[in-house]
Amino acid sequence: MPPHSSLSRRSVLAGATAAAAGTLGMTATSPAAAANTGHETAERGTGRTIVLVHGAFADASSWQPVTERLQRHGHEVVAVPNPLRCLAHDAAHLAARLAALPGPIVLAGHSYGGAVITRAAATAPHVKAPVYISAFMPDAGEVLGELAGRFPGSQLEPALTAVPTPAPDGTPGLDLYIRPDRYHDVFAQDAPRSVTRVLAAGQRPLTATAFTDRCTAAVWHTLPTWTLVSTRDRGIAPELQRFQARRAGSRTTEVPTSHLPMYSRPDAVTSLIRAATRTL
Repeated sequence: MPPHSSLSRRSVLAGATAAAAGTLGMTATSPAAAANTGHETAERGTGRTIVLVHGAFADASSWQPVTERLQRHGHEVVAVPNPLRCLAHDAAHLAARLAALPGPIVLAGHSYGGAVITRAAATAPHVKAPVYISAFMPDAGEVLGELAGRFPGSQLEPALTAVPTPAPDGTPGLDLYIRPDRYHDVFAQDAPRSVTRVLAAGQRPLTATAFTDRCTAAVWHTLPTWTLVSTRDRGIAPELQRFQARRAGSRTTEVPTSHLPMYSRPDAVTSLIRAATRTL
């Protein structure tokens, strides 16, 4: 990771703006997504593992409503910690965790966590079904900050605050947070304020240089994917989410929700993950 001194504050915040990050009225845009309904019986002993990866400004507890629903249906669920230190490090950390889990694996990533699963799953043979929730899906060779800049619509940059902090290698670094007074409106405007106040208080920072890392591999070239597009997202532009899903040939569901559908539309997120699980 390069020291933050080589980056302008504007470029750092611009890169972080669209990437940060990590069911009613749901519209299915593929037969696989449409097949989610009418199959809500428990699925005990399936032999599959569902791994959930959180995004920026959050931790594994951001998946709690979805984790509870998946477990009620009998699924084995692991919500892993994402270090949020840079794409290369975070992907390597996830790949090591995946190697220790039984397969086949359904791997879901939210927000920045989508970029992490894209790179990590390329070297994880147990992963059979990547699922993207309001997420980044970079291609090999792409930089997240540049990818984010292709489409307008994110409202995150003005809500960010930067805190100087040591990078993992000891050089000067920069951690990004969402200001607590802006967290609800920018990150999860359709979730209860009582919930977003707690999430804002416990948010984990993302290192600013996460968005200067270049993605070196993209699993969606070799595996079928599932994508939930949040059409009212103020963190990652909905048009960027649609563009990524189209080029990946993803089975796509659009939901009128914010950047945090795990809380505002947990049933939609759960249904999409279960749809991916049924294909294994």
